[in-house]
Amino acid sequence: MAEEEKERRDRELIELLNELRVALPGVQVLFAFLLIVPFSNGFPRLTDVQRDVYVTAFLCTTLSTVLLIAPSAYHRILFRQHDKERMLHSSNKFALWGMGLLAAAMSAVVFLISDVFFALGWVGAISAVAAGSFAWFWYGLPLVRREDDEA
Repeated sequence: MAEEEKERRDRELIELLNELRVALPGVQVLFAFLLIVPFSNGFPRLTDVQRDVYVTAFLCTTLSTVLLIAPSAYHRILFRQHDKERMLHSSNKFALWGMGLLAAAMSAVVFLISDVFFALGWVGAISAVAAGSFAWFWYGLPLVRREDDEA
C-alpha cells in the first residue's frame, strides 16, 4: 500500500528529529569544551591566530547549536498549525546549515589543537584532511549519490 501524504510528512518529521538526536550530543560536547577553554591555564599563551580560530570555533558552535535545536522549538510552537510541509522544509534547512557550521567549528578546533602540537605544515595538512572529510562525507557523497539516483 502506498504511503499517504500525511503519513509521509509524519515519517519525515520523525526521521529529521531522530537525526538531530544523533548530531546534538556532538555539538553539545564541543560547546562545553569550548566554554571551559578560556578558563584553562594555557589560554593566555595562545597566539592571536589561535585566539581568532578559537573565537571562530566558538561562534560556529553557538550558531550550530541554535540551528540544530531550532527544529524542535519550531515543531513545539507550530505543530498544531497543520503545515508540516513548511515546517519540514524550514527544519531541513536549519539542520543542513547547523551541520555545516558544526563541520566548520570542528575543523577550526582541529586546526587549533594541531597548531598547539605540530609544525605549521602539519597543521595545514591535518586541518585540510578534517575539513575535506566533513565536506565529502556530510555533503559531497550524499549529493553525488542523489545525482546518481536522479539520473
